[in-house]
Amino acid sequence: MSYVEVPGAQVPIRMWADPTTVDDGAMQQLRNTATLPWIKGLAVMPDVHYGKGATVGSVIAMHGAVCPAAVGVDIGCGMSAVKTSLTANDLPGDLSRLRSKIEQAIPVGRGMHGEAVDPGRLHGFPVAGFDGLWGRFEGIAEAVRFREERALKQMGTLGSGNHYVELCVDMSDSVWLTLHSGSRNIGKELADYHIGEAQKLPHNQGLVDRDLAVFISDTPQMAAYRNDLFWAQEYAKYNRAIMMALLKDVVRKEFKKAKPTFEPEISCHHNYVAEERYEGMDLLVTRKGAIRAGSGDYGIIPGSMGTSSYIVKGLGNEKAFNSASHGAGRKMSRNAAKRRFSTEDLERQTRGVECRKDSGVLDEIPSAYKDIEQVMEQQRDLVEVVAKLKQFICVKG
Repeated sequence: MSYVEVPGAQVPIRMWADPTTVDDGAMQQLRNTATLPWIKGLAVMPDVHYGKGATVGSVIAMHGAVCPAAVGVDIGCGMSAVKTSLTANDLPGDLSRLRSKIEQAIPVGRGMHGEAVDPGRLHGFPVAGFDGLWGRFEGIAEAVRFREERALKQMGTLGSGNHYVELCVDMSDSVWLTLHSGSRNIGKELADYHIGEAQKLPHNQGLVDRDLAVFISDTPQMAAYRNDLFWAQEYAKYNRAIMMALLKDVVRKEFKKAKPTFEPEISCHHNYVAEERYEGMDLLVTRKGAIRAGSGDYGIIPGSMGTSSYIVKGLGNEKAFNSASHGAGRKMSRNAAKRRFSTEDLERQTRGVECRKDSGVLDEIPSAYKDIEQVMEQQRDLVEVVAKLKQFICVKG
């Protein structure tokens, strides 16, 4: 589909989703966002759903301002994927050992490494940039600096919720490694701190929703937020890179005879800010639950723990600010999913996947998510499909 345009106070709301299928709360958030005086454009992805302040699945372009809630509290959250030389024929009949080895290598949930991971022992890891990240830690908000040890030990860990590590096969039976995670607790604490700081500023007092508070360019508060934002985005990138290195190590050991090799990593943020230029204007573009899909940009659009995921290439649609969806998107809240479904439902919907099937991940049941095939159909003018993946192992926190 192409987009549907819905009237908005300052800018029209361009929707790559059927407005009649978007719940009232999310539609109101979109209308609220369109009232911001600094907004220059709003694009809505097919996975749109209710979020804090701004909807998940929205791309907001502003001039001279940025809204921390339009980035999301998991700053830099995103995906990584690597194609391997392994094929489905290399896989063992019993996948439980492989899943167990992954869970031993990569802490999940609120877990962390006993000692900070030494990137120097990881195969081909870019150590110089990693050291630079930690060299700038003293420059982030004083309110969260006491978390340094925790942030070090959480580097290379998964987290919980919709974060995961998966092993998948594509339509040619090639094995892929994919994972989804962000900036862990340090990113959330930085986000919460700056949202609180923005809400105190005089220019935000008349907003229709205080969670849409913004920072204005050329102010100390904006400078402090940008510093911490870009640091957290880098933390998230390295978090995924370390997990992928640990995952490759597991695969090398478990498939020693096959001597697996790995293609270059595809990686993309889907909660972040970028400086981009549209129609002759320099804008700050926030993608919350959306990936960059500029012409030729590779990205990853996952479904759920029982459905397909897609490796895509961007088509560079400037009406969507060169963006696409970050996944299938939730169609019901976590609490609603827990009330509606049972572990028997989860077992049935994840049949054939080696994964947790207990009440602790019931809120991640595939039926809690939109239909990924329909989501992909709605953004045919945003991305082209490079590979369709189906998981056979899914590790969740």
